[in-house]
Amino acid sequence: MVGGGTAGWLTANHLGQALLGKNTEITLIESPTIPTIGVGEGTVPSIRHSLEKFGIRETDFIRACDVTFKQSIKFVNWLDKTKHGENYYHHLFDHPYIFGEEVTQQWLANGSQHRYAAAVSKQEICCEENYAPKTIATPEYVGVNGYAYHFDARKFATFLMKHAQTTFAVKHLYADILDVSLDDNGFITHLIDSNNNQLPYDFIIDCSGFSAAIIGKKLNIGFIDRSEELLTDTAITLQVPTSSEEEIPPYTIATAHQAGWIWDIALTQRRGVGFVYSSKHMDEACAVKKLHHYLGNKFTDLKPRKIPIKVGRREVFWHKNCVAIGLSQGFVEPLEATAILLTDFSAGLLSKRFPLLKADMEYLAPDFNQRVTHVWESTFDFIKMHYCISDRNDSSFWQDNRQLAGISKRLKSNLARWQHFAPLREDFDSKFDLFDLENYLYVLYGMNYLPRKDAITEPVAAIADKQYAFKANRITQLLAELPKHRDLINKIHQFGLQKN
Repeated sequence: MVGGGTAGWLTANHLGQALLGKNTEITLIESPTIPTIGVGEGTVPSIRHSLEKFGIRETDFIRACDVTFKQSIKFVNWLDKTKHGENYYHHLFDHPYIFGEEVTQQWLANGSQHRYAAAVSKQEICCEENYAPKTIATPEYVGVNGYAYHFDARKFATFLMKHAQTTFAVKHLYADILDVSLDDNGFITHLIDSNNNQLPYDFIIDCSGFSAAIIGKKLNIGFIDRSEELLTDTAITLQVPTSSEEEIPPYTIATAHQAGWIWDIALTQRRGVGFVYSSKHMDEACAVKKLHHYLGNKFTDLKPRKIPIKVGRREVFWHKNCVAIGLSQGFVEPLEATAILLTDFSAGLLSKRFPLLKADMEYLAPDFNQRVTHVWESTFDFIKMHYCISDRNDSSFWQDNRQLAGISKRLKSNLARWQHFAPLREDFDSKFDLFDLENYLYVLYGMNYLPRKDAITEPVAAIADKQYAFKANRITQLLAELPKHRDLINKIHQFGLQKN
């Protein structure tokens, strides 16, 4: 593997676990001079499965990586404030049908007076009141509510590195890879480092980040630019210190502004805050000023770090004996924690069908490329939807996001249908959709993108009433049982969680 960071070491653990005992040697080559991006601090619930599969104790992970729990993304002011006032909705990690589909049907029939997430789930109030998703007695990787994590990205990469080395015997080499040697058929035979050493490897995984040092620069796999579809192209970030007494929101905050949005992620001793914007709609000086305004102008002595965002993907992800994973595959933007999600998915998929023979590649590569392409395209659609269904009109940025030319044919078709009919499971025809029906429901209904109002039958209404009553009782129980978020984190550091 070429490249470290979260992508490289997450991939190393996936392959290490899958290839253990198969007489395969894994080496991760990391540049001693090129820093990692190090700002991917949010995840989705699927990461729990990966960490558990690797044999990592959740307690150890939480203690080592400044981990806090994430139960939702709270979207603030993604609708027009002149129409709706200060507004928000939650994209929760609990399933919206946990109490039954009838609750949603009744919510739609009654004119949807209350927020969708609050109506169908027990989790929104837990988020708003800063409750944890589990108790100290809940086993590792098990939740009373659905959850993922926030963490320090650099600490996470180091933690994964140590685990890969000690558990799966992954080798670690520091070197700058400057070139490759190819055979007559275009397969890589050697990596060439800055000292002109020729390093022989049978299979190369490019985790070199935005540079795509192997798949892009050496194998000349093209990049499909999607900047006309997703308009944000720059982020400026700050790490803001916090007090150990402050409450920790158990969710990511995503606050819309006139040319993009702001992420706000709370760890135990600091917040990671990033101002994402379109440079065509806002200049850097204005962005810095607005970031500091968001923080109450309390940290004006801190200078933000600027990160260019190159939106798009590779034409293919597996070429000959090289696979791109992580930012070398492409990039969407930070909304919905897509970077680690796509890395985790791609590395997990590769580990399940890793070629042990050169002849295997011609059978495995087309399937991998087809599935990962689908994942990328459906992810572009999901992220774009957040922008194009907004009714904000306060700037050209939001107006430009609704231009039909920037919306894919598939998304246009779905949105047209969902104006009349509620989304169905069957609308998502691939089991490789990383964002499925439940994700779309929270965003569509959170942003008032509703189907036509149909009357509800008496039998369905009666079932829904029972489900509402059960939900209300369950919420009362949870608020009595669950600890506050910071209290649980402190207890985990002190006592640890039960092994599952």
